[in-house]
Formats: sequence, structure tokens, C-alpha cells
Amino acid sequence: MLTAFARAFRTPDLRRKLLFTLAIMVIFRMGSFIPTPGVNYPNVRMCIAQTAGDTSLLGLVNVFSGGALLQLSIFALGIMPYITASIIIQLLRVVIPRFEALHKEGQSGQAKMTQYTRYLTIALAILQSTTVITTARQGLLFQGCTLDILADNSVVTMLLMVVTMTAGTGLIMWLGELITERGVGNGMSLLIFTSIAAGFPTGLFSVAGGNNGIRNIIIVVAIIVVVVAAVVYVEQSQRRVPVQYAKRMVGRKMYGGTSTYIPIKINMAGVIPVIFASSILAIPTLAAQFGDPTQGWVQWVVTHLASQNAPLYIVVYSVLILFFCFFYTSITFNPDEVADNMKKYGGFIPGYRAGRPTAEYLDYVITRITSAGAIYLLVIALIPTLMVVFLGLSQNLPFGGTSILIIVGVGLETVKQIDSQLQQRHYEGFLR
Repeated sequence: MLTAFARAFRTPDLRRKLLFTLAIMVIFRMGSFIPTPGVNYPNVRMCIAQTAGDTSLLGLVNVFSGGALLQLSIFALGIMPYITASIIIQLLRVVIPRFEALHKEGQSGQAKMTQYTRYLTIALAILQSTTVITTARQGLLFQGCTLDILADNSVVTMLLMVVTMTAGTGLIMWLGELITERGVGNGMSLLIFTSIAAGFPTGLFSVAGGNNGIRNIIIVVAIIVVVVAAVVYVEQSQRRVPVQYAKRMVGRKMYGGTSTYIPIKINMAGVIPVIFASSILAIPTLAAQFGDPTQGWVQWVVTHLASQNAPLYIVVYSVLILFFCFFYTSITFNPDEVADNMKKYGGFIPGYRAGRPTAEYLDYVITRITSAGAIYLLVIALIPTLMVVFLGLSQNLPFGGTSILIIVGVGLETVKQIDSQLQQRHYEGFLR
């Protein structure tokens, strides 16, 4: 593997791409430490130290921003608005026929969908930045910290902060597209990878603090190794549905007669169900933060939905993950559409007639595989809670199975792309 890395850097074209990708990642991390105008940065640092990283309210956004959210930097929102916009645009394909038509138009339609995603990203960035600034203004961003986070509460300062954070999101989106176009790998995925990986050392140090620190860190590292191995095994697994194409004469040439397969991954939904479930459960908690603490519904939400270790939170979280696994898979893989395309080009699954029987068989296979994938994703997502409950850790992990899932998935995909470029140049790749 180290030899393959050396060969990659000895190839001029690939070396330029790798160095360009690394430079963009460094710029992205530097922006996470530049405070937004109007923020009292010393007080922010003191609040982070006092609350010991309590990120229960906006934890998911903070993880995806590499800790930039709690620092109220210019990249505070991170890549989260773009992720949310991409998911919404994909879901709207089911509701709006125009989006489904654009999806089928090929390159021109995808370019139009990307443009819509950019517009929606800016709109969501304005909404999220306003929410974050309002939360910080009312002293709800850090639980238990009474210091003034904002140096000035005037309307002009608030607008300046909203514009700055929104512009930061636009810049992140542009940096990700630059990596995709001129670097190696998917730009947005690599920026998420950078954000999550940057928080791992701090997370391990926080686990090591307090009583039984050495024992805790050994247990956490061992579990991370086991989870990484399991994620690699499952993410690389696939069900291959055999497909054969009948021979047909076109003019004086014969086409078809080949055999191939449809690769179906166990976890086709990726981390989308976890993001959706976390976002939905954060809504009542966010509403309760702005309510009267003496009201009954506020106390009920704080008791049952504000803590990740609450039984009701775990049950609702699990149900939402299972639901969105099946829902998102049904959107991304349409058995009827696949069966129609196979029938159009003369393909069939051995033992099943083309058309409706093929669609029913694919639906049966997808349902079984998604059931296993949903359970796998649920276990991965609940790892931090399970460790707190069964291992007696004093706090929730700052990172969990979802973060490991993202890091491993992005790492595998990037290595595959580097490997393919090495093989194109007649070099031996990473994967022997």
C-alpha cells in the first residue's frame, strides 16, 4: 500500500490532483477557526470549556461542521445545508413530476437538478444561520453558560452574521465542487470526511478524562476497530442478481448474448436515514428550548426526547431509522423501472419472465436485503447509546457508529478512485 502511495505521487497528473485535494481540505479546516464578525470569541472558548462539549441540541450539525458550529466560525454550518438540500431534491422526485423528468433527461437534467440544489442550499443556509444566531443570542447554544457569546445584539450585526455564515456555506459548496472537478474523489464527501475525522482526537481525549480513563479509551479503540471491520465487510458486500441478454440481429451484426448482474448493496440508503431521524427528533427539543420551562409539554420533551439515553428517544429513533431505510431505498431503486429497462434491451433474469414477474422478484429481493441493511444501520447508529448503557461510560461519545460509517465509506470510495487511475497508467493499484 505504501508503495502504491509512492507511485501515485510519482505520477505527475495524479500528484497534482492529490495535492490540490489536500490543499482544499486544509483551507476548509482553516475556515472552521475564523470567527464570524460580531462573535465574542474568548467567551465562546470559555463556554465550550465550561459545558464540556454539550452538543445535545445541535450535535449532528456540529459533528458535520468539524466543531465549527459551537465556535460560530464563518464555516459554522458546514456542509449540512447542502446535504439537506440534496436529500430534499431527491425526495421531491416522488412528489413533483418535473423533477422526475429532469432526472431521466441525462446530463442536462442533472445539471438543472444541481442548480436547484444550489439555490435550496443557500435558502437553507439563511434559515439555519438565523436559527443558530437566535439560539446563541438567547444563551441557549451552551447549556449552563451565562457569558455573552455575541459582542453586539443589534439588527445590523445579526444580518452581518447571517450573510457571513451563508456566504461560508456557499464557499464550502464551491470548494467541494472544485475537488470533484479537479481533484480526487467526491468533493462533498471528502469535506464531510475531513470534518468528522478532525473531531476524533478531541473525542478520544474527552473519553480518556475522568475515572477509568485508560480503561475507557482502550474499550473505545477496540470497539472502533471492530466497527470499522464490520462496516468494511458490510459496505463491500452485495447481492448480485444475474441478468442475461438475448441475441438479436441488427443489420448484419449480432448483439446481445452476454451475461451480467445487478449489484444490490445491503445498505443502499447509506447514512440518510440517520440524518433524517436525528433532524426530526431535534425539532421538539429545539422548540422546547424556546418555551417556558414550567409548562408541562416542555418538561415532557426535556425528560423523554432531549436525552439520547431516554427509552422513548431510543424507541422513536429506531422506528424512524427503520422507516427511512425502506422509504429512501424505494425511491433510489425502483423495481418496475429496472424491469422495464431490462425488457426494452432484451434482458431477463433466468427463471423469471420479463416485465411484471421480474419486477416482483426484484421487489422481493430488495425487501429482504433492506431488512438486513436497516437492522445493521440501526445497530451502528445506536453504538454510542449502547456503550453508555452497558459499559457505564460517564458521557455520550462525541462520535459514533454513524461517523465511522461515513469515514469508512468515503475512504473506500476515494481509494477505489485512486486505484482505478493507477491501473489506467499500468501501475499496480492499492487493491491486490
